[in-house]
Amino acid sequence: MEEATQVINYVAYLLPAIVVGIVAYYFFKGHTANEEGRRRYLVQKEAQKQILPLRLQAYERLTLFLERIDPNKLLVRVKPFSDAKEEYESLLVNNIEQEFDHNLTQQVYVSPECWNLVNAAKNATIHIIRQATMHEKNGDADKVREWLLQHFMDETTPSQKAIGFVKKEVSELF
Repeated sequence: MEEATQVINYVAYLLPAIVVGIVAYYFFKGHTANEEGRRRYLVQKEAQKQILPLRLQAYERLTLFLERIDPNKLLVRVKPFSDAKEEYESLLVNNIEQEFDHNLTQQVYVSPECWNLVNAAKNATIHIIRQATMHEKNGDADKVREWLLQHFMDETTPSQKAIGFVKKEVSELF
């Protein structure tokens, strides 16, 4: 009996120490997690100061790209060298591809959805240019330009749709 009393006394002495140890463990675990989150937040906040200007510049460059490949502006800027519609089609497509290649690195700074939409706008514009060349079977380069300009007179261009998305995404940054 005396041995059982002695064991109970030891447990009575150890129980508060165990409870304090468990409470201290959970307190320090919570405190450490909170400090880690705070450090992560401060690092992210500092990185955001440096990355935000780069992201905005990427959105600006993509907007400029989309404006430059907009058929209404592209056709005014890039004039045919000859009457051959195939040569003009090639000139327009090469101009678009060159602009795209120049802005390829901007995909690092924008969302995948935004980049996919920019890429889709480029491909849709190229498709429409090729469609115009096929539509004007007996025409020349000027007829292709005329058909494209009339086609987009009342319709929203793929570039305009993509620019709308870019603007929406930029507004979400603030």
